[in-house]
Amino acid sequence: MARLNVSIEDRLRDEFFKLVPPRRRSQVINEALRTELLRHRRQHAMDAVRRLRKRSATLSGKEILDAVRKERARSPR
Repeated sequence: MARLNVSIEDRLRDEFFKLVPPRRRSQVINEALRTELLRHRRQHAMDAVRRLRKRSATLSGKEILDAVRKERARSPR
């Protein structure tokens, strides 16, 4: 496990400290970051599919699913 020093907005910090008990804060941040990284990986996969579409005449639904599955398999969950 690593420690990370980041800056957040004061209002966000205040709400976070108010709503999340001290012993759960790291867990909540890890879960939020994990969710956001998954969103970014999915967006990256969709961008790759869009680039493929521009280069080829058309892509079948199977080709799109294969590209998404390939990207998911590459990225740790």
